[in-house]
Amino acid sequence: MRAAIIQFPGSNCDRDMAVAIRQITGAETHIVWHADSELPSGLDLIAIPGGFSYGDYLRSGAMAARSPIMKAVITAANRGISVLGVCNGFQILTEAGLLPGALMRNSGIRFVCRNVALRVDNNQSLFTNGYEQGEQIHIPVAHHDGNYFADDATLDRLEGEGRVALRYLEPVNGSARDIAGLLNDAGNVLGMMPHPERMIEPLQGGSDGRRLFEGLIRQIA
Repeated sequence: MRAAIIQFPGSNCDRDMAVAIRQITGAETHIVWHADSELPSGLDLIAIPGGFSYGDYLRSGAMAARSPIMKAVITAANRGISVLGVCNGFQILTEAGLLPGALMRNSGIRFVCRNVALRVDNNQSLFTNGYEQGEQIHIPVAHHDGNYFADDATLDRLEGEGRVALRYLEPVNGSARDIAGLLNDAGNVLGMMPHPERMIEPLQGGSDGRRLFEGLIRQIA
């Protein structure tokens, strides 16, 4: 298995993501700089990590979505390569058009950094097959712009197509219909605000994030 982790100016979870992927899946990992125009060959997974790309200027993820490497990421995603975007990565995926909707300022206008309760609403995806349908899990969040927004017609379609992967079980950021994680229509792209790479072993306070990576290795290795 080969994985690429995209690094932008302001990324701060790229190393954590690389360690989690390598430790859990045994994948060969490559950190890819945002100004590169090509991805390594033979990839099974592309991860877009959390952080504050370009200092969150303009809109969170808007400038990163226009980095040279994102053309290659979009092409790879459209070919069926698995893409995981976490926190700022989720924001970048929406800004790049790989996922619908937008991530806005938290409804409380405050940075949220804590463990949160989530429900697995779709356990049939590449990313969530390691969980039980409807299972409650706990994974940390750390964001200022995690308030997911889409119009009602889009939200109805996403729910009807089973593309809501994860929902918050408690007030966190004001996300429409408590959406915490979202799949594209092909099911090979997941954007999520919680950080699974920060919850992979007991020393981190739990291991509920670990099963996301374990599920991936079963599906794409």
